[in-house]
This record gives sequence, structure tokens and C-alpha cells, in this order.
Amino acid sequence: MKKDRLIKKFDKQAKMYENNQHNHRIARWRKELITNAYGKVLEVGVGAGANFPYYNRANVEITGVDFSSEMIKSAKRAADRFQVKAEFMTEDLEELTFADNSFDCIVSTLSLCSYADPIAVLRKFNRWCCAGGRVLLMEHGLSSNPLLSLAQKIIDPVYKQISGCHCNRNFPELMKKSNLQVEHMERYWSDILVIIQARPLKE
Repeated sequence: MKKDRLIKKFDKQAKMYENNQHNHRIARWRKELITNAYGKVLEVGVGAGANFPYYNRANVEITGVDFSSEMIKSAKRAADRFQVKAEFMTEDLEELTFADNSFDCIVSTLSLCSYADPIAVLRKFNRWCCAGGRVLLMEHGLSSNPLLSLAQKIIDPVYKQISGCHCNRNFPELMKKSNLQVEHMERYWSDILVIIQARPLKE
């Protein structure tokens, strides 16, 4: 799917994301992950700001990035509602650059499924996150159940057209190619949902 079509798709979904941002099925996992964020935080694919209720407001300064201007509008409303200190950028992360070691923490929740080259994005995280910092991920991907994973691989092209993201990505394997050091990983829903805490590896 071409990038302009993908952006338009997420623009149209912004209101739905805003209405569903407190999804109780994953809220507790969001909370457990996001409470580990601190300092200067880059949140990529910030969407409608579903993570904002869970940040320690006294301990973070957030830069929220999303290529959808409508998602950014929703995120700004969430930041105001939860009194989170945040700045926003309507940018395509895959084309965006920051100086090395710009952030104490990088957060991605349910966004890496949308990028054409997730390994390249993860390697950007490694450069942008300072030594000793944290990369916090909650993503959905390939199940460890053979039947489910086969179904995911078969339906992925259609799923991508409908939702704008892939359902067949193997995040544990992607992490091995990312230059990030995984410190903690949890998997749920037949290993479809993966929660990862990692640190950058600096040369």
C-alpha cells in the first residue's frame, strides 16, 4: 500500500482509535509497560494518545510522532486531558532523523506492524536512545501456534489492505536483528501479543 493511501486510512480511523483508546483488554499491559518510561521520551506511532494516562507526568517530556495529522489532533486532546507534557510531530518515522542519543526512552505500542522495514526502524531506535536508556515495545505479530501462524501468513495481504498493518511479523526474531538488547519479554494470546523491554547496544 502506498504511503499516502496508508496515511489517509489512519486519518479516517483516528476517531475510532480515540473512542477505543481505553481498551480494557490491553490497558493493564500498557500501564505496566509505560510506567517504566522516564526522561525525554520519543513515542512513535503515538496515535490517539492511548498511553498518556500511564506516564509518570512528573518524570517525562514526550515527543509524539505520527504520520497521520488526525491522529496527532487526537493525541493533543489526550495530552491536555491527562496533563502530559508533550510536543508533537506530524512526520513519517521512516524518513525522520534525530541526533544519536537524543532520548532516554523510546516507546512503540502497536505501531511497528505498519512500517515497511521494521528492522530499520528498530535500528533507528538503537541510535536515537541514549546509552543506558530504554526501548519499550508492545506489538502484535506471529503466533507460535502453527495453525494460527499459518492463517496469519495467508490472510496478511488482505489484513494489510483492511487495517493498514501486518499481522505476520515475528518480533522475537526481528529483535535479534535490531542491535537492541532484550532484557525482558512477555507473550500473550498464543504469543500474538509481545511486550518487550530492551536497551540500546552502543559500539
